[in-house]
Amino acid sequence: MQLPSMLQGDSLTRLLQGAAIGAIATMVVGFNWGGWSLHSTADKLAKERSELAVIAALAPVCAEKFSALPDAEAKKVALSKTDSWKRRDEFPKEFVTLPGDSYPSSALVDACYTLLFPAKTAAK
Repeated sequence: MQLPSMLQGDSLTRLLQGAAIGAIATMVVGFNWGGWSLHSTADKLAKERSELAVIAALAPVCAEKFSALPDAEAKKVALSKTDSWKRRDEFPKEFVTLPGDSYPSSALVDACYTLLFPAKTAAK
């Protein structure tokens, strides 16, 4: 059986080179601009978004519990004078620890602090 001329010699080489370049170009366009992603990237993004959702749900609870403490006003004054990197020491550990974790979440500390001390808007 005789193969078509396109599948013989130099033509076959060019065909395979074109197919390889086309496949690579398709992958580059797909991953960069087409919205494609690897499974590991999708898992990482889903985990980050779920943690943000949990923090958004727990921050109001943290602020409410903090405000309900017997010495809340004194603690708020101390908290307002504390450097941002030491704030988690001023919150009760159980208020700012995510379920399943054994250490305070700095993102939850920041979100709770933001609710306790809303940013002041500039007067116009």
